Amino acid sequence: MPFKHGITLTEISTGARTLTAVSTAILGLVATAPDADADAFPLDRPVLVTDIETAIGKAGLAGTLARSLRAIADQTRPVLVVVRVAEGADDAATASNVIGTTTAEGTKTGMQALLAAQAQLGVKPKILGAPGLETQAITAALAVIAKKLRGFVYARALGATITEASAYRANFSERELMLLMPDFLAWDTATSANVTSYAAARAMGLRALIDEQTGPHKTLSNVAVSGVVGLTQDIHWDIEDMASDAGVLNAAQVTALIRSDSGFRFWGNRTCADDPLFVFESTVRVAQLLADTVARGMVWAMDKDLTPSLARDIVETVNGFFLDLKTSGVILGAKAWFDETDNPVDSLKAGKLRIDYDYAVPPPLEDLGFNQRITDSYFADFASQLSQAG
Repeated sequence: MPFKHGITLTEISTGARTLTAVSTAILGLVATAPDADADAFPLDRPVLVTDIETAIGKAGLAGTLARSLRAIADQTRPVLVVVRVAEGADDAATASNVIGTTTAEGTKTGMQALLAAQAQLGVKPKILGAPGLETQAITAALAVIAKKLRGFVYARALGATITEASAYRANFSERELMLLMPDFLAWDTATSANVTSYAAARAMGLRALIDEQTGPHKTLSNVAVSGVVGLTQDIHWDIEDMASDAGVLNAAQVTALIRSDSGFRFWGNRTCADDPLFVFESTVRVAQLLADTVARGMVWAMDKDLTPSLARDIVETVNGFFLDLKTSGVILGAKAWFDETDNPVDSLKAGKLRIDYDYAVPPPLEDLGFNQRITDSYFADFASQLSQAG
C-alpha cells in the first residue's frame, strides 16, 4: 500500500434513494382549429401549453380547440400537450386525421403525436381526450395511446338516448377509458349564447384539478364542475333511485352528468375495464402512478454491481415511496420484498433481479346504506322526562 501522510475521503453512494411521484396531471388534447395561429399550433405536432389563456387567444374560433381549452381553463390551469389536426373533407376524413399514423419518414401525426411529447417536450401526457371529435374509432384508438402512455381517456358515450349510450359502452373493454353522457352547456362570448361544452374537456380539466389538490385516488365523481349552466340532455338523477337515468347509466359503467342540489357534477366511478380489479377510475390511475414512478425512479440502480446491498437499497427505496403514499392517503398500504424463489442463482448470475410488491387502493364509497327503524322504546321513561322538564 503506498505511503500517505494526510487524509483520504471516500464517498459512499450506496443506500436507499427517494422516489418522486411522476406527474399525473398533464393533459394530452387532440383538437381541430382551422383558423388557429399556425406558428403556435402547427398541424400534427405536439405543442406544450403552460399559459392556457394565451393559448385560447391563439386558438381561433372554429373547430374544437378554443372551446376545449376554455372548458379546461374553467376548472384549472394545467400543463397541456396540444396536437392540432386538420379538418377533413368529411367526418370520415377528419377521423383519420385525428387518429393519425406514422409517416415513411418516421413522423407521427394525429393523436400518435402524443407519443412523441416526452421526447420533444420533456413531458408525458396522462389525461387524454379528443373532445367534440369522438367516434367509436377515435375513442378506441385513443385508448390504445393511453395504454402506451399509462394514461387515461375521457370520451363522450355516443347515443341520443340512455339506452343507446348504455349499448355503446359494450364496444369497449379498456380500463384506461371512462365514458360520459351527455355534454354540458356553457355561455359562449363569441356567439353570445349557450353552446355545447364538451363533457370530455371539462372532465380533463377537473381530473387535473383533483390530481393537484387531492390526488389520483379521488375519482372524478361528485365534484363540482365550474363554468357550466346546464346539460345538453335531461338526465334524471335521484341519489336513492337506481332506476333514474343516472342510475341506469352508472349500471352500464357510463358516468352521468347531473345537476345536484349543489351544482353540476359528474356522477360515476367506473371505467370500461373487463377486469374486475380495475373497475374504478381511482384504482387504474394509482396503479399507473406506481408503475411509472417505480420504473422511472430506478434508473440510478441500473448497471450497478448486483450485490445484496443493491437489492436491499432498491427494496428500501420502493418501500419509502410506499410509506409516503400511505401517509398521504393515496394507498391503503403497499410492500416491496425480495423473493428468493423468484431469483434463482442462474438469474442473479445473468444480472437479472426481480422485486415483488403489492398494494391496495381505497375504493370510492359507491353504495352507502342506512337501516331506519321506528321504535316505542323512547316512551319508556316518558314520565321521568316530564318531571325533569318541570
